[in-house]
Amino acid sequence: MQNRKLTIRLARPEEREALEELQWRASLANENDRDALLEHPDAIELPLAQIEAGQVLVAEIDGSTVGFAAILPRDDGDIDLDGLFVEPDLWRAGAGRALVDHCSQLGRQLGATGLHVVGNPHAIGFYQACGFEVTGSHVTLFGSGILMRRKL
Repeated sequence: MQNRKLTIRLARPEEREALEELQWRASLANENDRDALLEHPDAIELPLAQIEAGQVLVAEIDGSTVGFAAILPRDDGDIDLDGLFVEPDLWRAGAGRALVDHCSQLGRQLGATGLHVVGNPHAIGFYQACGFEVTGSHVTLFGSGILMRRKL
């Protein structure tokens, strides 16, 4: 990503469909989730209300959308990283980490002390590199997920 400008901004309602398509591409690139995802295509949905509430951040490189992250407030005052998706050909280029950092910043602004995620087992290394710690496990539609928390 040398000499390319990465920016993070709030998503716009008119981007919803394009972001869902990006989510499909990123999700299908994970072979471990592909079959379950194809069995449950309704799992790919980005609620318009979440975008309108300012809970979806978009990563752009040189003005092109390359990823997005969504957060949700929790009952305990913390926030959940509800989704994190980056174009597969740009994995490991810094967009995912930048999105996590911006979600953390947004969480702090909202008064949260922790950012939580149910991570896929294949993504544990990424989340640990971003400062998350394993707190447990959880069964999801796609199998076993790893509960993780990042202190804000």
